[in-house]
Amino acid sequence: MPKWALFPRMRFTRQVLLLQIGVVVLVVGLGVALVSSLLRSTLSKQYGERALAVAKSVATEPVVVADAAARNPSATLQQRVQAVTKENNALFVVITDDHGIRLAHPKPDLVGQEVSTPWEQVIAGNDVVSEFRSGTLGPSVRSKTPIRQGSRVVGEVSVGYEISELTSEFNRLLILTMIFGGGALALGAGASALLNRRLRRVTHGLEPHELTELLYEHEAVLHGIGEGVLAVDAEHRVTVRNDEAERLLGTPLPVGTPLEDLDLSPRVHKAVAEGRPVDNLLAVAGNRVLVINSRAVQREERALGTVLTFRDRTDLDTLTRELDGIRSLSDGLRAQRHEFANRLHTLSGLLQLGHHAEAEEYLQTLTETTASRAEPLDDRITDPYLQALLVAKTEQAQEKGMELRLADDAWVPASVTDPIAAGTVIGNLVDNALHAARMGPRRPAWVEVGLLADGSTLHVSVVDSGPGVDTALRDKLFDEGVSTKLSPGHGLGLALARQAARARDGDVWLADPGGTTTGALFVAKLPGLLDRPEETDA
Repeated sequence: MPKWALFPRMRFTRQVLLLQIGVVVLVVGLGVALVSSLLRSTLSKQYGERALAVAKSVATEPVVVADAAARNPSATLQQRVQAVTKENNALFVVITDDHGIRLAHPKPDLVGQEVSTPWEQVIAGNDVVSEFRSGTLGPSVRSKTPIRQGSRVVGEVSVGYEISELTSEFNRLLILTMIFGGGALALGAGASALLNRRLRRVTHGLEPHELTELLYEHEAVLHGIGEGVLAVDAEHRVTVRNDEAERLLGTPLPVGTPLEDLDLSPRVHKAVAEGRPVDNLLAVAGNRVLVINSRAVQREERALGTVLTFRDRTDLDTLTRELDGIRSLSDGLRAQRHEFANRLHTLSGLLQLGHHAEAEEYLQTLTETTASRAEPLDDRITDPYLQALLVAKTEQAQEKGMELRLADDAWVPASVTDPIAAGTVIGNLVDNALHAARMGPRRPAWVEVGLLADGSTLHVSVVDSGPGVDTALRDKLFDEGVSTKLSPGHGLGLALARQAARARDGDVWLADPGGTTTGALFVAKLPGLLDRPEETDA
């Protein structure tokens, strides 16, 4: 159970709701208390100022000044006090002399007696505003001011208002404040409930510890699998990716970046744009061949985006190409074995029949033919891998009724340093040429391969007797998925060949689209693929 759980058996959203309501109640309570205190203080001050104003008005009346100076508790002074008390709805108005002896009072029997509250400070010439809980007329807010005759203080006027009147006004304002506080409390509770509902909807009802576990599982699955994962939202912006996806695609995948701004395979962009399920789609990324699977993600009929997974097929394709080369070479050797067996049977028959001269002539013919066929490769191409590749492709062409020949100016006196790159470029170019020649109208069908060493650079040219490259395909011939073959699964050969060449700072391009006499001419430049002649000799 998380440490932050105040109530272990209560859902987090309910805890949040109760906490928010508690905070609102506390804030409203403190606000009401503060307002109440301010109201009480303000009302007390207002009543004190009101009483002081009445006292000052009475203290300046001539009759009051004269009777206070004479210390005369006259009937006129008593009537004036009662009139002022009634006019201002005051609790009392009291007039004393300079010794605190009452000269006028709402209760006539108290006249002539000393007041029950301090009077010395007023006689000293100061105004006094105070609240008294005790007094002859009960609790009150009272103000006292001196009566002056010239510069001499001859008495005081005290005016008071009943505290109960102050309390009733305070209670009225307090009720209004409480009504406002209750409305604020209801509004806060309602807002908290709406926020709680929103929180449940956003988190899909998951608790914080469940979200934490989900995050850990997400990170473990995302970065623990051997496949690349790339997720984009409905606007085709990157939302999720793992390190394997960046490694396989060979480019950074910043979160939030639009997919069209990334240098990715056209097949990746097409898979996301179409939004349809894609299974085992092959694409080229750098020197890698990737298998792509794509799925559109929806929740409650709402499109959330697309998730793509990537698997590396580079090693598998390399082994497949090597296996194809070995199989082609094996097929060629098997065909040669049959041919050799036939020749041995013929020679055996001539010897058994006693035709020794004819047998000798037949052997001489076989020797000259074999030498003439082997001479071009032996003299001009010294690398055994290139020889084996050309022999295999020659036998493959012969099985299909075509001729594969080496160009007259072919010359490679060095060894190949990267047989896989050479096989990828030369093998794909020759395979495409054999297909074009076989599908073309010219007979006999043929393919001519040119190999020329220039220091450590190998130049390759492949031309065929096919119909050439259609105008509509010339600008996108090296794009993934573009192929003249009708069967599915093609369209990667030329793209792979170009990628392999460019990985070595070389290139593959269409030099001549073909015409009336020959088919298309493809040229490749492969720097650093050969050992230099002087290095080989050493």
